[in-house]
Amino acid sequence: MTMLTAPSRYFTQDHEIFREQVRTFVQKEISPHIDQWEQEELFPKSLYRRMGELGFLGIRYPEKYGGSGEDIWMTLVLCEELCRCRAWGLPMSVLVHTDMSSTHIARYGNDEQRQQYLVPMITGEKVCAIAVSEPAAGSDVGGIQTTAVKDGDSYVINGAKIFITNSVHADVFCVAAKTIKDAGHRGISMFIVERETPGFQLVKKLKKLGNNTSDTGELLFEEVRIPRRNLIGEEGKGFYYIMGNFQDERLIAASMAVSASQQAFEDTLRYVRERKTFGKRVIDHQAVGHRLADLATELEAARQLTYYAADALQRGGDASTEVSMAKLFASEMANRLAYHCLQLHGGYGYMQEFPIERFFRDIRLSPIGGGTSEVMRDIIARRGLDRD
Repeated sequence: MTMLTAPSRYFTQDHEIFREQVRTFVQKEISPHIDQWEQEELFPKSLYRRMGELGFLGIRYPEKYGGSGEDIWMTLVLCEELCRCRAWGLPMSVLVHTDMSSTHIARYGNDEQRQQYLVPMITGEKVCAIAVSEPAAGSDVGGIQTTAVKDGDSYVINGAKIFITNSVHADVFCVAAKTIKDAGHRGISMFIVERETPGFQLVKKLKKLGNNTSDTGELLFEEVRIPRRNLIGEEGKGFYYIMGNFQDERLIAASMAVSASQQAFEDTLRYVRERKTFGKRVIDHQAVGHRLADLATELEAARQLTYYAADALQRGGDASTEVSMAKLFASEMANRLAYHCLQLHGGYGYMQEFPIERFFRDIRLSPIGGGTSEVMRDIIARRGLDRD
């Protein structure tokens, strides 16, 4: 059984050259260590600097700041190849840095902020995180309670954040806080908070079901005083910045789900071709072949829908419906694939020495992170189904 290849109209020769570079990096510098990093529940921060040296951390950022000025397809190549390491947490942390947090400074920050923060983020000298989710406000961004109050030439931030990726490694946090308490989503602004700022605290590193190499934590802000120049963009525009960035974040999430599923599917194919039951290979049982055919079809459908959404986003304009469809379908597909691929491994699938066990745990986050499947359905219903 072979898988379809991506249409050439999406990926050029330059994309494929870059793919080989990333794949070689993953094979030589990540995969040999990934089991150890999973056990330690953290990968070394030095990996960011190494990826910065290789030019992986500023793919779509302007050359003026040390980026490559490439297109969205180059980002998808990075995503697809990083996910071949068989641990979803590591690529998630890296991509949060490159495409979900530093993007706020790149898109909405001023030149001074970009020079001070974005440049070292592209080199890997500084790691970035995005702090939006709170104990009582996850997908409901408008419901956040963290406040930022003006006091002279400063803002004073108070509140708590939870489920924050890169909370251990990050040097810089892009923090959502309310500057107008009773204005709902119109009162949210975005701020740059450095780790060493007095009053900022990493309360604890959270223990999770999976994605162990991703450092996820709970943050506390107690009278955290930052200069006014740390406001990103305009006051009261934070909600719109977050919503605008969600299109990229959810596309990345869809691509990660597809790529990790591809690796899990290939691992399962190898297993069922080698394993024998009742005198023949597992794959030669008709029921198994049919199940694999269904999984291959769903996987390819998710890939092409993700590429379709990427194409819509690359062309500009609002692609929130297409991206939401891709994120919904890819993440739900990945969880179905995880269930069936583990089942095809039998008892061995339940053992930690087989990669499918880790994939089964890691991929469960896919329909939750970056907006739940329920939120994706709501967006599709409100925006996509109302089209004339």
